[in-house]
Amino acid sequence: MTTRRPFATALLVLVPLSLAAERLHWGETVVFVCSGLAILPLAIWLSTATEKLSVALGPSLGALLNAVFGNASELIIALVALRAGLVDIVKASITGTVMANLLLALGLSMFLGGLGRSEQRFQPVVARVNGSAMTLAVLAILIPSIAVISTGAASERTEAFSGFVAWVLLLVYVLTLIFSLRTHRALYEVAEVECGDEESTANPISWLLVLIGATTALALVSEIFVGVVQSVTTQLGLTDLFTGVVLLPLLGGAAEFLTAITMARRNQMDLAVSVAMGSTLLVALLVVPVLVLAGPLLGHPLDLSFELYELVAVITAVLVSNLVSLDGRSDWLEGVLLLAAYVILAAGLYFKAL
Repeated sequence: MTTRRPFATALLVLVPLSLAAERLHWGETVVFVCSGLAILPLAIWLSTATEKLSVALGPSLGALLNAVFGNASELIIALVALRAGLVDIVKASITGTVMANLLLALGLSMFLGGLGRSEQRFQPVVARVNGSAMTLAVLAILIPSIAVISTGAASERTEAFSGFVAWVLLLVYVLTLIFSLRTHRALYEVAEVECGDEESTANPISWLLVLIGATTALALVSEIFVGVVQSVTTQLGLTDLFTGVVLLPLLGGAAEFLTAITMARRNQMDLAVSVAMGSTLLVALLVVPVLVLAGPLLGHPLDLSFELYELVAVITAVLVSNLVSLDGRSDWLEGVLLLAAYVILAAGLYFKAL
């Protein structure tokens, strides 16, 4: 995964540039562009540091670290936005992350990995396990949303129900950790070996410092970005829904996208599929409950009631990705189908606001 480091290192210049743009009042648009692009290298370095620490700490602790911090960039950005009161954007980013991982990242992996090859193979059992858990996550946002749409439930009741669902999801997340790290660890060993073969000698102290530095810088840059995102996107004619579904997931999930695509090009589809689907699972079972439970503490409660279009988008992403991945085979055409689904859903959000 070293191929992404020069790219991430070069873009680090945007971090001080975004700070200067905000302090020197260069204009909201400049601040928006600089801080938004600065999130990309920080997300990549945060993900890379997590991976390297996972290798250095050994299989058990490493897998646990990667499972807990694998989507730290998305969580940090969402928490900063939630604290700023951008509840609609945060809720939309949940939908967008599922779409981006299952349709865009997995689609690009299958398309680019399949070029020049008749087909690629991966272990379907991992896709089945992830698919089952993601189906539960869909139900978790579907039921509260239907309750609001059909009965017009009061916000207090919806928030209470969402809090209950969040605790259930956290419990399921803990059980998936036990499943993947203890009772059924062998199912995940192939992807771990592929990942661990990259660099078996990692200095944990240096990568811990990188992890701390990237996390701190990402929180700071996210504050700057969140401060102008709603104003600038409104000027561009973009709704909160489009911003959350399309823009934020592309920034926060850049590291996962690059990792999945790189592994697919190396014909390591077990790891590519594991990254794309595992990242979605982590968001659904950990990030979402944390946001729901943290909302009241930050002064901006977040419930799990979504708009009808968001529900359709999530259901479509989970259904299509499951159908494509369950046979353990992929080719470039299946990648095109996933990408087409993402483009249609994203375009629908844009035209919906016109």
